[in-house]
Amino acid sequence: MDKEFADMAVNYVDKQQQPNNILNLQFYYLFSKNGKKNIGEPPAILDSNLVEFSRYQIERFIQSKGYLKAKVTDTIVIKKKKAELIFTTVQGPMFRFRKLDDSIPDKKVSDLYQTYRHRLSHVQPGGRFDTDSLAADRDEFFQVMKRNGYYDFYRQYMNFNYDSTYNRSIVDIKTIIDNPPNKAAHPVYTINNTLITIFKSNGKPDTLNKPDTIQVDSQYRFVDYSHRFKPRVVTDYIFQKKGEIYDVDMQTLTTSRLSELNVFGNVPNPTYIKLADSTNRLNTKIDIVPLKRMSDRVEGEFLFSGGRYGYNLGNTFTERNIFKEAAILQLKFNASVLYDNGTSSIDPGGVENQEFKIGASLAYPRIISPFHFAKPGKYGVPHTTFSTNYSLFFQKGLVQRNSFITSVTYDFYETANKSHSVTPISIEYSKGTIDPDAYRQLLANNRYSYVYLIGRTVFTTGSQYTYQVNANQLNTLRDFTYFRGSLDVGGNVLSGLTNILNTKRDSLGQRTIFGYTFSQYTKAEIDLRFYRSLGGDRQFIFRLNPGIGIPYGNSNQLIFEKDFYAGGANDMRAWLPRTLGPGQFNRASYGTSATADTIRGRLKYLDQFGEIKLVANAEYRYKIANNFFGSVLKGALFMDAGNVWRLHKQPENPGGEFRLSNLWQSTAIGIGTGLRFDLGFFVFRLDAAFKFKDPQFNGADQWVLLRHGDELFKTGDFKRAYQNANKTGVNDDGSIRGDTYGFMQLNFGIGMPF
Repeated sequence: MDKEFADMAVNYVDKQQQPNNILNLQFYYLFSKNGKKNIGEPPAILDSNLVEFSRYQIERFIQSKGYLKAKVTDTIVIKKKKAELIFTTVQGPMFRFRKLDDSIPDKKVSDLYQTYRHRLSHVQPGGRFDTDSLAADRDEFFQVMKRNGYYDFYRQYMNFNYDSTYNRSIVDIKTIIDNPPNKAAHPVYTINNTLITIFKSNGKPDTLNKPDTIQVDSQYRFVDYSHRFKPRVVTDYIFQKKGEIYDVDMQTLTTSRLSELNVFGNVPNPTYIKLADSTNRLNTKIDIVPLKRMSDRVEGEFLFSGGRYGYNLGNTFTERNIFKEAAILQLKFNASVLYDNGTSSIDPGGVENQEFKIGASLAYPRIISPFHFAKPGKYGVPHTTFSTNYSLFFQKGLVQRNSFITSVTYDFYETANKSHSVTPISIEYSKGTIDPDAYRQLLANNRYSYVYLIGRTVFTTGSQYTYQVNANQLNTLRDFTYFRGSLDVGGNVLSGLTNILNTKRDSLGQRTIFGYTFSQYTKAEIDLRFYRSLGGDRQFIFRLNPGIGIPYGNSNQLIFEKDFYAGGANDMRAWLPRTLGPGQFNRASYGTSATADTIRGRLKYLDQFGEIKLVANAEYRYKIANNFFGSVLKGALFMDAGNVWRLHKQPENPGGEFRLSNLWQSTAIGIGTGLRFDLGFFVFRLDAAFKFKDPQFNGADQWVLLRHGDELFKTGDFKRAYQNANKTGVNDDGSIRGDTYGFMQLNFGIGMPF
């Protein structure tokens, strides 16, 4: 048998006669008790009737692929209470199509068939006889008819007669498209009036109160029992207009767009009622049930490494349908806290740093602009989003940073797979307040660059643009390439304005506006991923994530919030956030004095950033068990490589600058494995990642897992030397307080890493 068909034929063996997945079977034995729990899968028991059924199904399958004389036999080999099934196929000759003919009495339908046959047909003279190809032809032409007004056309009207000559291994095909019973032709239908009914959230009409009833125009009648919507919310996304011929694609498009508004529940396809006359017109009926007006969602991540641990907790409150226009208001809150393991010189054993974010956004399902745009809803619902966000970053004993960002963003689709996001105006104000003791110490030790980075007050305006391809494919197992590119440009308008107005300069010679300096920069980032299906639920993903930020003009540094950092649950998973790089920078370079120890402790999680980022990830995903305590259990093996770098050589980050000649030496590598508990509506993730190559060391010492893996779960000479070189102080009992080296990082989270 051809290998292609041999692989496919396995699918025709009855599932109860296929070998068990070893892990699924072990889960069944481990967790299932007396058959009361459905975890894993029970052992497959040999059944001769099912074996015969499987043999027959395989034979039918091979014959449908052009081997009309094929015969399949089965053999059962039993050894140590285990059965091996062997199906043997004698294919015989391959039959090919010879002559193609048709019989279509309706001339308009015949013309339509002749127009589309060569474009859509999977059947050609000389090709291998395949009943699946004939079925595909019928499905293709059924859709053609439904797109051209033939509302009453059914697949059963289209059949195939084929005559096979056994001795010559050829088949002649005749396509037959019958007329409806007692009719001389297939009728073409046009759209008439449309009735839109919106029920209450419980799916029932309100019998006690009258609905809002509006006759919008000659086509639309709007009945709203919920009293929550304006007619345009629905009519803007109905793509079948009065007088147009019926088109099933427009029917599907209407359903898709109304669903994408995210204010309605399961939106059914519009239904059609034929008028009781001879005009072949259809009245449309659209029944919709709205979602509940309010919802709340909680998300979280937990990080653990080397005794340090932290969490990221978020809450999103959603109010749907503001102003009766399907505008969605979201209030978001996020708290990130990282606890120290007793190594901090400021507050041993306390909170290392914390960040709080709160924001509000109002998204309209249309483009709101003083300029007129054609209604861009063919490939997706466009949105105009007004948002404002506040964030507070606090590191005890060092700095408190407050940041406000307000913006207007337009999101729209070029095609079903290509989307654009344009933020024409983003206004940002950020202010840093440094602890007085830390301020004096940093200045005394020539660390002014950090004072300037985290302590300055900045006002700036900017614009952003993001382009995405295939974001709609991310939850599939298909072969595809995902691309996301973003560009962020800030300060150019303010630069031109302040130069024209000749505003004052600060002590560094930088222009100010409203008494504050402003930042001028360009930042770009790319997220490129290749998704490849390996059959079944197996998938391989390769991701490349480069980025660069360049300050210029009125700035010699990026805003603190615009810098890149590495580590965390979504890129370099073997490192905590803000603990990798830049380049080969080693925090031991601060020195061994008491002052150096204090500065090292103060700047922890703030001195490892860069203007350049390059991260690559490779991940293999596979299924472990279909039913593991109510979830589909999946596994992952992954490797992460990358780092962040400074754009230029900086004295505060020795070895941190980007150089092509040192790219490999300054690249970090992490490896790991993970479990994904897929509950359908969300995925709970647990990853264990291990540092494999650490660029803060030199030469062969970078391969930390190979050279010092014996200290993975214990403390030895390597960990003690690392803590001594990275100490942040001395405890009262004389013991060293400092960073401990963690080989392993545990990440708990919701959702996939990418």
